[in-house]
Amino acid sequence: MKEEEVNRCQIQEWYPRFKSDSIKTMIHELPESFIEYLIDDHGPFLLPLSIDDNDALPNRIHKPEEEEDFEVSEGSEDESEQPSPPPSFPELEMKIKESIKALGGSIFPKLNWSAPKDAAWISSTGNLCCNSFSEVAILLRASDSLVHDLCHVYDSCSDKTVSRPPKFFLALRKWYSSLRPEMEFRCFVRNGILVGVSQREVTGFYPALVEKKDELITIIQRFFIYKVKGNFESESYTFDIYVTNDDRVKLLDFNPWGAFTLPLLFAWEELEVNSNEEGDHLEFRLVESQCGVRPGLKTAVPYDYLDTSPGSGWDEFLKKADEELGQQIRSPQAGA
Repeated sequence: MKEEEVNRCQIQEWYPRFKSDSIKTMIHELPESFIEYLIDDHGPFLLPLSIDDNDALPNRIHKPEEEEDFEVSEGSEDESEQPSPPPSFPELEMKIKESIKALGGSIFPKLNWSAPKDAAWISSTGNLCCNSFSEVAILLRASDSLVHDLCHVYDSCSDKTVSRPPKFFLALRKWYSSLRPEMEFRCFVRNGILVGVSQREVTGFYPALVEKKDELITIIQRFFIYKVKGNFESESYTFDIYVTNDDRVKLLDFNPWGAFTLPLLFAWEELEVNSNEEGDHLEFRLVESQCGVRPGLKTAVPYDYLDTSPGSGWDEFLKKADEELGQQIRSPQAGA
């Protein structure tokens, strides 16, 4: 994998070209001071001061009697230590506030490559829906997975020359509460050929998907041929899509081939074999029974950034899960 292949998958790079086929998004360049705030893991967990006093967390009730526990006696060696003042980013906050309003009042945030899915637990809603700058800031600050974007995105590149991109961007994407997770799919393109499609949400079994499988294949192939093929420069890559109730396709994301991108219901070796076969061989995989559910992939870590390299913990876990699934399928009681 090359640096340029990773760079093409940044949302600020591909979104302008595919805007008409994606969900509405507004993108802002982030100041370096905000990046430093995100990667600072030495100080306390501080949220930025909001110019609107609109905090993502409720303010602590002031109890003067509790302050006695924190008073420093005169002459103490700690008396010179003062708490760090909360950071403030008023210009960025105003831009984000205006964008959230323009996008209907609710958005979900994403950096160049990834969204802070592992931080959804800290949100009052339990998801990535944000209505204010403070809610965006707490998700980004609480996310460990965003360290991938900030510090390690080029680690798998054979021609690595830098540790991070020169600029970081925040994409604010319109929030749709009606989206159905089972209608999101990951498509695998090898040497310009669509060789595989996987259900993205593999932690549940959805019988309606199985019934619609042939129709979905046609819809996805048509979208690839007329909208994606020839319009994205890389030869090998993945892209994520959402199929609406009226069979329209919305482009959600691009990711590099291999490396930190999760193959979901495939193994990368299988996809390589598919790409080497003669003709356009497309394999479409769904969770087709309760036995095929992979609950182990329902983690707080974004699917795209799990370490599934050979020998990793997830690599061993997935191999074991595949073996157990095979035993279930071969068992006479399977599906009973």
